Amino acid sequence: MKWETIHIDETDSTNRWLREQLPLHGPTVVWTDYQTAGRGQGTNTWESERGKNLTFSLGFCPENIKASEQFVLSMAISVALVETLRELGEVSIKWPNDIYVGHKKICGILIENTLKGNYVKDCIMGIGLNVNQKRFVSDAPNPTSMFLESRREWNREQVLQKLLMHFSLLMENWDEKTIRTAYRQQLYRREGTHSYRDKGGQFEATLMNVEDDGHLLLCDTKGCERRYAFKEVVFLLDN
Repeated sequence: MKWETIHIDETDSTNRWLREQLPLHGPTVVWTDYQTAGRGQGTNTWESERGKNLTFSLGFCPENIKASEQFVLSMAISVALVETLRELGEVSIKWPNDIYVGHKKICGILIENTLKGNYVKDCIMGIGLNVNQKRFVSDAPNPTSMFLESRREWNREQVLQKLLMHFSLLMENWDEKTIRTAYRQQLYRREGTHSYRDKGGQFEATLMNVEDDGHLLLCDTKGCERRYAFKEVVFLLDN
């Protein structure tokens, strides 16, 4: 994939900018030094110090991705990010698509698909990756950055190009089975029993699977299987 790359100094949202300012004629990435209204899933916001991190959006038109199987796009970008950050150490994917180093969050993703009939017409992936930020002041429980994990400064544009390379390879050699397998193999908490909370309260469970449509399957300590959509369950920090 050949990406048209656009840099802007500041915007409220790179997802919105890309959607409204630039009709998608080919793969496009827009990145900014500062995003005034960066957001994550639901009502979550994204803390990012000006000029320190990568806040950007990828826009493209995938071919032959069924609407019912669109979660595979989330899997693909998550896998590409793990490959990009692998030298930092224990990098994993916290369902559905947060990227963790150890037990700390380094990256968040917000994907907005437009559907046409039974297929995905176009896809915009908003990504916030903590690169050189040294201090976090929000009430987020466990943020980290590439600098904090490696104790060195990183060239943000080089990191972006590395990610585009890994993601392009996945898209050009598209194999849904391989992508799904890689995603599941790199899941955060893929082993052991951990703490969670849903509308019924706190419980302990093991992670069984993430289904093709994105639902999370847990098995609690009573042997009961629990199935969740996005935002229906919270991962609690283990003591």
